[in-house]
Amino acid sequence: MPSLSAIVIARNEERHIANCLGTLTWADEIVVLDSFSVDATVEVAGHFGAKVHQRAFTNFSDQRNAAMLLAQGDWILFVDADERCTPGLAEEVRLRIHGGGADPDLPRGFWIPRRNFILGKWIKHAGWYPDHQLRLMLRGQAIYDEAREVHEFPTVQGKVDYLTQALIHHNYEKLSQLLAKQDFYSTYEARTMHGKGIRPRPQNYVLQPLREFKRRYFEWQGYKDGLHGLFLCTIMAWFNFVTYVKLARVSTNRQRISE
Repeated sequence: MPSLSAIVIARNEERHIANCLGTLTWADEIVVLDSFSVDATVEVAGHFGAKVHQRAFTNFSDQRNAAMLLAQGDWILFVDADERCTPGLAEEVRLRIHGGGADPDLPRGFWIPRRNFILGKWIKHAGWYPDHQLRLMLRGQAIYDEAREVHEFPTVQGKVDYLTQALIHHNYEKLSQLLAKQDFYSTYEARTMHGKGIRPRPQNYVLQPLREFKRRYFEWQGYKDGLHGLFLCTIMAWFNFVTYVKLARVSTNRQRISE
């Protein structure tokens, strides 16, 4: 049976790390790459027998590439500290990786569906489910693009397939977390768009947020999640507007510097 290394990237995750690692004890090895936490993250990880390494954080892609070099298993499973691996997923992983390293016709990586619990509710629509994540891969056959700072995923050398059992993601337990993260994403997106030569037009401030709301609420059936769905789709549309405001600021500031 091929061996498996479960990897968790962490910093100040004492609130989540125990519950996360408790769902990974079936793995042959647990690796925690910590970014110099100042809470009890390292101590808690040690209690679960994890191999704890520390490294300064640059971005998630860079950190994941570094973590893969520390793993010893034939296969690697990335799980975030606020995620949980269900017994069904553990069983499916073991089943699907069996023989996968030796047969070139079998997958070298797997997308895993993810159930996002946002503000206490499993959000089943609006783009939050199945929310596939490419987290299971054959060691040495995948690499992350380190130029991609957020929403990172690896390039796998070979075939990839899909699992059916889901990761559980305790995402945005508080409204403040949701707003802070979307504010961060909007800043990154504005910077990325500017780098691609995109500049805001007057209609973008209205049409793009409306398109985002329509896509999430109607096309992706966010309305089926009730008031949670309506609220979240509205938030995502609002931050689409914020992205264009920030894009305008970046464009103006860069123009002033060039002058």
